Amino acid sequence: MQTTYCEIDLDKAKKDAFVYAIKNHYWYQMYIDDLPIWGIVGEADENGDDHYLWTYKKLEIGFNGNRIVDVNLTSEGKVKLVPNTKIPMSYSVKWKKSDVKFEDRFDKYLDPSFFQHRIHWFSIFNSFMMVIFLVGLVSMILMRTLRKDYARYSKEEEMDDMDRDLGDEYGWKQVHGDVFRPSSHPLIFSSLIGSGCQIFSVSLIVIIVAMVEDLYTERGSMLSTAIFVYAATSPVNGYFGGSLYAKQGGRRWIKQMFIGAFMIPAMVCGTAFFINFIAIYYHASRAIPFGTMVAVCCICFFVILPLNLVGTILGRNLSGQPNFPCRVNAVPRPIPEKKWFMEPAVIVCLGGILPFGSIFIEMYFIFTSFWAYKIYYVYGFMMLVLVILCIVTVCVTIVCTYFLLNAEDYRWQWTSFLSAASTAVYVYMYSFYYYFFKTKMYGLFQTSFYFGYMAVFSTALGIMCGEPYFRHLTRNTLTLGRENRKS
Repeated sequence: MQTTYCEIDLDKAKKDAFVYAIKNHYWYQMYIDDLPIWGIVGEADENGDDHYLWTYKKLEIGFNGNRIVDVNLTSEGKVKLVPNTKIPMSYSVKWKKSDVKFEDRFDKYLDPSFFQHRIHWFSIFNSFMMVIFLVGLVSMILMRTLRKDYARYSKEEEMDDMDRDLGDEYGWKQVHGDVFRPSSHPLIFSSLIGSGCQIFSVSLIVIIVAMVEDLYTERGSMLSTAIFVYAATSPVNGYFGGSLYAKQGGRRWIKQMFIGAFMIPAMVCGTAFFINFIAIYYHASRAIPFGTMVAVCCICFFVILPLNLVGTILGRNLSGQPNFPCRVNAVPRPIPEKKWFMEPAVIVCLGGILPFGSIFIEMYFIFTSFWAYKIYYVYGFMMLVLVILCIVTVCVTIVCTYFLLNAEDYRWQWTSFLSAASTAVYVYMYSFYYYFFKTKMYGLFQTSFYFGYMAVFSTALGIMCGEPYFRHLTRNTLTLGRENRKS
């Protein structure tokens, strides 16, 4: 039955706080057995002069067997806010039998009209059309253009030395003695590649698990699954990062292992701890408990680091030997002048446009589910978008790298990585648009919370985008090297 659980001594400060919350349409969210319920703080009269507080919370809980399957909240007891008075707060609970099955209890919280809208389907179709176009473009470059290049180089091989000296040699064959030269800053580069491999593995596994297990039905299960999978896939980071560093002749492999192991955790934990200090200052419920911080640090030192060490040792011993088909020249070849649009910086800036175009509609749905408290459940769409993103970025980076090598610029490693990773810059720029035009956030805490975690998300996305395509381009470049050796 209706029971009073507390009384509010309404002084002027508390009244002003309630009036502020009512004017700004504040609402609250609670959970009963992981089922969310929402309620409004109060309301104002038609003139906006008087403000009223809802004081009676009427809970109606549906049960099926011994499981809670439905929760409804009704706010009643409208009381006018008058200073220096006492306002009793009360609640009641009514239990009723329900025919809703326990596994279907979240169905009413899903929003099919939003997530399965025609625009969502159209964006997927539009992205597939982009994939077909890019695959056709890349196929034309690899089959038609390279065939002409091979024919031209074969013709030049048949010339005598004098004709060859008088001929106008140009193109990617001229850099075959420098294309396998180690990248600048190989330690950082290999750490990024290893971290990208791990993030890609985590994304793929978590999406598959979410499609099978419906992780949205249990609060915090998505985050717990992501942390567990990230820790378990640490050998992937060590294997690919360590093997690439060894191939590039790196000798400080222990330092590379530490940087690769702690790059992503340090970024995430550093951002979370910074936001946590602001949350503690504002007495916000978003503050992370100290015990949770210690647990995360223990996972990094006692789980991620040892597994990363195992992966690094395996990578260095199993695939750490250079297997380049061409000998690297002792003296680097001078890079000729080229047009402005062939500069690596321009290629990097333009490289992320098409990958972002293939995912920006899905970014809207993901942002809305995270920042507007909608439950994201269409993980099949997310899997399709991930596949489309992979194909589009592979095609874009192949084209960008071909143009760079054809301009006789052999600095392709960082360019191929950053041309794919620049997708993250466009995603972060889109988050600014979403913040100012799709949300009503303001103040230091909300702003730092939003842009801090969006920076983490964008950075992780950029590292993930740059990694698989670099390895794909390595295989393509090895193929070019073998063709050069044959000719």
